[in-house]
Amino acid sequence: MMLYMIVPLCVLFTFTQQAPSREVKCVCELTNSEKAFPHGKLSTAEDNASKCNSKITPQKTREFESLLLGLELRLPQLLEDVSMLEKEDDGELYGALSLQVIENEMMDIKQLIDRLNSTTQGHQHLTTDTSKQLEDLRAVMQELERFDTMQVVKSVHANRRLKTDLDQCKNGHPTIQPTGPPQGNCPHGHFLNITGPRVHTAGEYPGSYMYGAWGRDPKPEASKENWYWLVLMTSSNKYSNFVRLYSSLSSLIVGVSVPGNVQIHSSNPTTNTIQGPNVVLYGEALYYNCYNQDAVCRFNLTTKTVTTLQLPKGTRFNSKGNFCHLDECYPYTDLDLATDESGVWVIYTTTQNFGNLVLSKVEEGEQLTLGQTWHTQVYKQGVTNTFMACGVLYATRYINKNVEEIFYSFDTVTGVEKFNIAIFIHKMSPNIHSLNYSPVDHMLHAYCDSYMVSYKVVFG
Repeated sequence: MMLYMIVPLCVLFTFTQQAPSREVKCVCELTNSEKAFPHGKLSTAEDNASKCNSKITPQKTREFESLLLGLELRLPQLLEDVSMLEKEDDGELYGALSLQVIENEMMDIKQLIDRLNSTTQGHQHLTTDTSKQLEDLRAVMQELERFDTMQVVKSVHANRRLKTDLDQCKNGHPTIQPTGPPQGNCPHGHFLNITGPRVHTAGEYPGSYMYGAWGRDPKPEASKENWYWLVLMTSSNKYSNFVRLYSSLSSLIVGVSVPGNVQIHSSNPTTNTIQGPNVVLYGEALYYNCYNQDAVCRFNLTTKTVTTLQLPKGTRFNSKGNFCHLDECYPYTDLDLATDESGVWVIYTTTQNFGNLVLSKVEEGEQLTLGQTWHTQVYKQGVTNTFMACGVLYATRYINKNVEEIFYSFDTVTGVEKFNIAIFIHKMSPNIHSLNYSPVDHMLHAYCDSYMVSYKVVFG
């Protein structure tokens, strides 16, 4: 856009000559390289937002609840009147009067049901229309954000996320004390409890990806000791083809990934890309369930090469051996990779072990090999997640939307199984889709319904 401005100059020079002075004017031509801001679109978006607010009101909900309450009160009364008629009908006047009363009640109930149906249909149409308007508003606002060349809006969003995380951490409740420590052999002592959450953040993509995993590399390269990694199930909540790296915890929280993505393959999914959220990073290599295979993949972040480890015949895969609770199963969680002080482990199920958890040590080397294997007595579909700490396998189960329980342990040194661990996790959202223990800082890193949450493990 070209702007022409006439700038009067009050005093340009002082002339001492006797010649008559005259007013001097300068015409400046300014060129604005930025695109014109679409004020019309912003005004339309504000109007549409106001209309959405006016359409959806608490009064509509109260009206619906009132109709439901009326129906809830009428039905027991109708049942009582019918029951009384059956007991006391004399076949004459009393029966006729009772039938008339019942007929009137049924007419009232029919009217209530008709109004409920009409209200429900109206709400469904309103929901559909409003959802469409909100999607349109979201698209318009994203377009308008492109004019924010100073990134003010992005900074506001980041500050808002940080404030929310801080408030939630302040309001968090301490976890319940366990009934007793689990069995184990660990240089840190017994696994006594967990505290927290210490971190609770939506990160760089708030609400975008329900399934994923995050954590730290227990065996990092020099100068990468403080780095964090993140894997998101970006395709159908099941598949991924990259790991995203962050140079610090604060970078992960505010969503600044300076190293960026390390891509396994340009396609997603395809051979040897990631299937399922239960992944770990160890020694600059990502370990995960290979796409469409009963095998572990190791992706070397430096050489960009993939090595595979075939699991025993009968291993369940492709969402046939998932973690579950009573209400649902978590898809494509057949293989769970875990790290602890000694390296990488894989937890899975086989038909030979009747769906109970099987634990194997993954031995590193130029080629991966399967080390010692243990067969447990805990049924996987009664488990929501597993992790390793100091050579001990721990399993969790769903209690309710606020609490998860570490209820089971298997000590690989003694072979002792315990089903009464009773260490409780205070959840910040209903589902924990992945759980990783970090021996670097003794933290449990959980990915919960698109949120990243961490808890401190207490040894003693």
